[in-house]
Amino acid sequence: MGSGEDNPGGTSGGVGGIVRGAVLKALVVFGGVLLIRRLRRSTTRWDHARAVADALSGEKFSREQARKDPGNYFNLRILTCPATEMVDGAGVLYFEQAFWRAPEKPFRQRFYMVKPCPKEMKCDVELSSYAIRDVEEYKNFCDRPKDQRPQPEEVIADIAEHLTTIHLSRCERGKRCLYEGSTPPGGFPNSWSGAAYCTSDLSIHKNGEIHIWDKGFDDDGNQVWGTKAGPYEFKPAPKSNYDDMFSPLNFSAPLSLEKIENSYAIDDQ
Repeated sequence: MGSGEDNPGGTSGGVGGIVRGAVLKALVVFGGVLLIRRLRRSTTRWDHARAVADALSGEKFSREQARKDPGNYFNLRILTCPATEMVDGAGVLYFEQAFWRAPEKPFRQRFYMVKPCPKEMKCDVELSSYAIRDVEEYKNFCDRPKDQRPQPEEVIADIAEHLTTIHLSRCERGKRCLYEGSTPPGGFPNSWSGAAYCTSDLSIHKNGEIHIWDKGFDDDGNQVWGTKAGPYEFKPAPKSNYDDMFSPLNFSAPLSLEKIENSYAIDDQ
């Protein structure tokens, strides 16, 4: 009798244990699925856009290239910083380029708009450049206190004609770069220095470098502006410029406009 009374209780406990184990296992599996989904979603399309915007921002120089190959590259300074954000979330960056010795006199000024590529395209980030309505108002924008810059609503109103668009994709495993891309085949219309169209190639590297290769071509496909030796390699500004105070680059003879034009387009492109 005693053993007969014990069996039903033992069976109930065994079933309960099995049920609890099954529930626990299901919860573990479900939690694992959620974790995998979360990990898969950890890098979103907008994360890539923000990563590109962050990489482009800051002060960078082509100093090393100018030292190694002064016949093809100038010591240039580029400076980029956030300017505003569009209603759709796209980031707007202000960009300017100048000779290292005259950063207060940029010869190229642009707005960059950074956002994810359209879903139907096989790329990660769309980077478009736009002209600025009144470039004088924006000189040294990034170097000024925020209350002395054009305000966000003014920036949006000052975005002028579209110039180029580069579609960037994550670099393949093993490459030094993080993102790379170029303008579509055929480039974009451009009339600077006899050009009919221009192309741009951009790569963003793990060490903070960005490589930019802008070129202009005439109707026959002949390159009429832009360096022919390869892209400009801009590296982040060093913590101290003391080592460059006495560099021969800073005491070189004045550059001729003809030489500058042949190596790099200085006016609007």
